[in-house]
Amino acid sequence: METKQSREHVQLGRAVRVVRAEFGLSQERVGLNGRLHRNYVGAIERGEINPTFRVLMKLANGLGIPLSELLAVCEALASRDES
Repeated sequence: METKQSREHVQLGRAVRVVRAEFGLSQERVGLNGRLHRNYVGAIERGEINPTFRVLMKLANGLGIPLSELLAVCEALASRDES
């Protein structure tokens, strides 16, 4: 089964990777911190999943940042791509 990745989901995934790398966290650590499975974190990073608000909150918690900061990174990366 092939998954269609939307541009927005790919951008969110890239933002998660950027923040995770900045803090030196593994997908497993983000998952443990946020109470998500590491495979789920990876699927988000690949833009394969449309996460719910609750999952976004857990993801931000797993990264150790407010959700607003994760979304700001996502928006910054998106605007950089558009220019």
